[in-house]
Amino acid sequence: MSLFDQKALLMSIHPFDLLGERMIEKLMTQMDIAYYPKETVLIAPRVRAESLYIIIKGFVNETIEGELQNVYGERDSFDANSLIYGNTQSTFSVAEDLICYELPKESFLNLLQDVESFQNYFMQDFITKHQHLKERQHQNELTPFMVSRVDEIYLHAPCFVEGSLSIKASLRQMSDQNAKVILVRKGEEIGIVTDTNLREKVLLADKNSDDPIHEIATYGLITIERSDFLFNALLLFTKYGVKRLVVVESNRIVGILEQLDLLSHFANHTHLIAASVERSTTIDELQSAQRSLTHLVRSLTTKGVQVRYVSKLVSELNAKVYRKVFEMVVPPSLHDGCALIVMGSEGRGEQILRTDQDNGLILRDGEEEGAYAPYMEKFSAYLLQLGFPKCNGNVMVSNPYWRHTVAGYKKLISGWIDTFNEEALMGLSIFLDAQCVAGDANLLTECRDYLFENFEGRSDVLAHLAKSALAFETPLSLIGGFVLGRAEHESEFDIKKGGIFAVVHGIRILALEHKIGATNTIERIKELNNLGLFDKQFASELIEAYDTLLSIRLRFILEQKQESDKGNYVNPKLLSKAERDLLKDAFKIVNTFKKFLTYHFHLGMVV
Repeated sequence: MSLFDQKALLMSIHPFDLLGERMIEKLMTQMDIAYYPKETVLIAPRVRAESLYIIIKGFVNETIEGELQNVYGERDSFDANSLIYGNTQSTFSVAEDLICYELPKESFLNLLQDVESFQNYFMQDFITKHQHLKERQHQNELTPFMVSRVDEIYLHAPCFVEGSLSIKASLRQMSDQNAKVILVRKGEEIGIVTDTNLREKVLLADKNSDDPIHEIATYGLITIERSDFLFNALLLFTKYGVKRLVVVESNRIVGILEQLDLLSHFANHTHLIAASVERSTTIDELQSAQRSLTHLVRSLTTKGVQVRYVSKLVSELNAKVYRKVFEMVVPPSLHDGCALIVMGSEGRGEQILRTDQDNGLILRDGEEEGAYAPYMEKFSAYLLQLGFPKCNGNVMVSNPYWRHTVAGYKKLISGWIDTFNEEALMGLSIFLDAQCVAGDANLLTECRDYLFENFEGRSDVLAHLAKSALAFETPLSLIGGFVLGRAEHESEFDIKKGGIFAVVHGIRILALEHKIGATNTIERIKELNNLGLFDKQFASELIEAYDTLLSIRLRFILEQKQESDKGNYVNPKLLSKAERDLLKDAFKIVNTFKKFLTYHFHLGMVV
């Protein structure tokens, strides 16, 4: 290998790519190229590390007490920890004849002292390391999308008037200030008057322009903090279907953020999808509105937007679709007598692309279930037409099992709690993630409150529920550090079963135990941290690990020509070194979480 090739190789390996060209050239004068035959022990608890090894060709196994932990291949380096801390529990042995660079310990430690970015890579904690690696993955594509804040965009000055001022005088003041909207003070409340208010409550209602302005204002402002991210503003625009947000700072209104200003800043098509859904009057129009959703997901992820934010946005758009289909199918006279709920990833706000239908209907006590049955059949058929496949477990509003009055659901919940069979525990788990997307949300709240009340002291049911989180082994420790599947998946592992499910289900049961109403996994983790169940460090690590698992899963889903369960399977050979590092660390956190569940719920005693 020529000197040019050696330098190019080093500069392509992270974190050596953080060093300047001159420093790389200096480093090359201090490094040796070595050869070691198969089965040579390079580092062990009793064999002190004297160099940092950078593999040119061959493989090295890392084992602890005979159990394989990692396999290092071309362009991987090891073992910095042995050099930094002076000891190790691992044994590093050559698995296939090895050709490698050796950077002496003294040179390595000097490099740590001289170059802060190099030191940070080896010394930073799990969370910082993950965030740094994820930033690197998107450094060539990252736009201001996720780093822009509300205070970086133009905000319109608020136009305040007293509620007693006349409509005409208020409009004159609005015109003088060249404002887009009017903010109305009425005692302790502040309302807003927009073009919509003027059209519907003045022009169409033939209201006198001398009447006080407070009579036409809308109260309950939708606000956002001035220091918040613009992407969160986009989420609010999408969720509430509004054209402007009131910007606050320390509970003081400081401006108005217009949707058009935000969209021109981002120039993406989220608003077009949301608007198209709202305007749709037929299923064909709704289907057309959804076609660009996959493109939107792909666009956002390539721009570096974290998966948890993408999934929130997709969930908001899907909720609009569900609501629109509900309005198309169910007569208006029946809307207030029920609550349409979504469950599964949709209910948790973690849906990325369309998956199976997971939904149900809660009826107000006294409503006739039969009156809704034909509409629910049509509802499920329309969703199928829109690309939402039927649920394999038949968790759909077309199934009478998932259509009950409040009293009926309470009876169902009691049955779930009193029965330990798999079907009952599965039904309970599914219902825990329920969110209302149309109708009266109070009906779901009443059912959830009943569920929480009836779990007092039921540690036996909680333990049985929690044990399911340990049902699948974490795919860590064999070839390349990962346990691979069999038959058609012999070069892959199931990332959903191997990691995502354990976090989602374990956190779900802890949320049930502590009566946490949030359904989103990350929000649940934060609530559990606030209660002191986790320390802040572990809560942050668990969130980062979960985000990593979702990100890598999404990448493989998007590579599928059609949405299917195949997206759950990951081939580690298709991952970069940075992604493999992220994934290994994430699985280690999942294993730590499983141990926490085992201890917390005494799962060693559950049969």
